[in-house]
Amino acid sequence: MNRVTNLLLVAVLLIAGRAHAAESRPLVVAPAGTVRGVVVDAGTLAFKGLPYAAPPVGPGRWRAPAPAARWTGVRDASQFGPACIQPTPGAPSVYSGEIGPTSEDCLTLNIWTPSARGRAPVIVWIHGGSLTSGSGSSALQNGARYAATGAVLVTINYRLGVLGYMAHPDLGNENPGGLSGNYGLLDQIAALKWVRANISAFGGDPDNVTIAGESAGALSVMYLMVSPPARGLFAKAIAQSAYMISTPELKAARHGAPSGEAAGVYVQGAVTAPSLAAMRAMDPQILTDKAARAGFLPFGAVDGAVLTRQLIDSFDRGEQARVPILVGFNSGEIRSLRFLAPPAPKTAAEYETGIRARYGDLADDFLKLYPASALEESVLATTRDAMYGWTAERLARSQTKAGQPSFLYLFDHGYPAMDQAGLHAFHASEIPYMFGSLDRVPPRWPKAPDAAEERALSDAMVGYWTSFARTGRPQAGGEATWEAYKPAGAYMAFRDRPMADTNLMPGMFALHERAVCRRKAAGDQPWNWNVGLVSPVLARPTPACP
Repeated sequence: MNRVTNLLLVAVLLIAGRAHAAESRPLVVAPAGTVRGVVVDAGTLAFKGLPYAAPPVGPGRWRAPAPAARWTGVRDASQFGPACIQPTPGAPSVYSGEIGPTSEDCLTLNIWTPSARGRAPVIVWIHGGSLTSGSGSSALQNGARYAATGAVLVTINYRLGVLGYMAHPDLGNENPGGLSGNYGLLDQIAALKWVRANISAFGGDPDNVTIAGESAGALSVMYLMVSPPARGLFAKAIAQSAYMISTPELKAARHGAPSGEAAGVYVQGAVTAPSLAAMRAMDPQILTDKAARAGFLPFGAVDGAVLTRQLIDSFDRGEQARVPILVGFNSGEIRSLRFLAPPAPKTAAEYETGIRARYGDLADDFLKLYPASALEESVLATTRDAMYGWTAERLARSQTKAGQPSFLYLFDHGYPAMDQAGLHAFHASEIPYMFGSLDRVPPRWPKAPDAAEERALSDAMVGYWTSFARTGRPQAGGEATWEAYKPAGAYMAFRDRPMADTNLMPGMFALHERAVCRRKAAGDQPWNWNVGLVSPVLARPTPACP
């Protein structure tokens, strides 16, 4: 054969090889369309970048998500879709990592599933990032480990920052009832509807879906638990480092925050846009960066429809979804989020004077829990407990009162690199353990040792989380029995190994519950990270708020 013939033969073989490789990849015929995924390893498949809603770009910006059109032909699902637009990264942190390309056309999800088809439990993971950053394609939150245990894991993208949560009176004028804002939350609901309609084709049980998330993802879990449009779309909930803070109301300034609409008008001025149409015409990255620099903080808006009232009120009224919950927080939450806590004062006397001036009759209880003898630790622990500890226990109590099994945990594990960096059990440090992704942490994340003990703790957490998704009760073979929170106040402490215990941080919940009650009754104070030395002066006790 001559050289030309050889080249033609090679080309034919390459084309044939590629065709064979494509044909050997897994094919799923779902209501949304036919899709070809990838084999992750023996027994595990992945389907990436599947659109669950139409892209809300350009003139469609700041509208509720519309259903994605059914695609034709075979869709390639071997690559993640772009992350949603988010602020240009600033100074690097322990969480910094490559997120890949970003786009407004970002409403996609990813599925990891066992290759053996069945009706597997489904976990829909909602990433954190202050409703400002993050992506469902994060290597830290890869779902292969869950698929290997027989569960289906789904990660989602949802609109972030000003594109996902800005309310505005002109947007309200476009909609019945004057609604605006909550677009990122509506995206999450749309993703859950897509999962309900399609997940059985991927081997998942649409009647056994667990929503799960960490930090802003856990805030989203709480939003979904109380949102009427999300009702019936999930059967269980997992909330890791959730924070039940006050949230803006759409049209009224309450609890020390401007209305959502007022915040939107402020953003319009900050980005120097003469109209809503001009804002829609702006480059989405420039708009996002300008809004972030102007101080826009994305939260859900209490609008009477998507979010009917403050989270604390919805849970107190028993209006939340009646589902089992697994909930907890980390002992070192604020070690990587020190901007949330005030600086420690120079002297113990200064600290004690400040606390007594702010907490009044609650000061003795406060100083017993957060003593002046350990200033820095007390300052960090105050913010941790007011945001995360109080929220976790309140959720466990609320779901128990609603007749649902509730399982509380404290993550208190460290290792040499983490502890040497002063980051023992820092915010989100449980994620690589419960995802089985210890080898996929971001570049600045302290690296865990490649040791059997670390892998054993990770295996245990994956086992507990998978079991909870499957049955509503967390169990792990050969590990400590995780009892429901009530009647004994049980919780699981994840230290070097899982350790069952009771009565988590005595006095912590009661103190912060009383403080929040008084703040809420005052009506002009938020309840979030303005605690301890930066707390407003608490009101005096009343019969309703002792």
